[in-house]
Amino acid sequence: MPVTKALQTDVPALNLLVNSAYRGETSKLGWTTEANLLDGMRIDEETLTGYFNDPVVTILKNTDENDLINGCVYLEVRGDKLYVGMFSVSPLLQGKGIGRDLLLAAEAYAKQVNCHTLTMTVISIRHELISWYERRGYKATGEVLPFHVDKKFGVARQPIELLVLEKYV
Repeated sequence: MPVTKALQTDVPALNLLVNSAYRGETSKLGWTTEANLLDGMRIDEETLTGYFNDPVVTILKNTDENDLINGCVYLEVRGDKLYVGMFSVSPLLQGKGIGRDLLLAAEAYAKQVNCHTLTMTVISIRHELISWYERRGYKATGEVLPFHVDKKFGVARQPIELLVLEKYV
């Protein structure tokens, strides 16, 4: 199905999807889980709702034939760069091209908003995920950031660093 812009009415479904893709037992059914690295929720409905009130933020969604959301990506214009985050695909559907389609839609969106660099952060020890992004043209910038202190993104079980990856489009 096509990738489209998410609406504020999608918040409950987005919340369920993102948390199921990153944390808890359900996330372990896919290969993108962070459940062994972080405790807590990845996102909540209040934070998601706030994103829809921010003019520099867009969330794209992928839906199935029944209009159920099975993938999403958070996009934020930061100057001349587009930040890509909260990239989520249902653990039961990973490896079926949904993630690729979402990234291609993010690149198209970047061009629409006159951003020629996509940027993201990835947990440094997530080598398989970093490799996946590298196969899609993302490259490490050499910049390393600390994991968020704000517990709304989860509580780290160990010290975590974030690598900054970028792709020029």
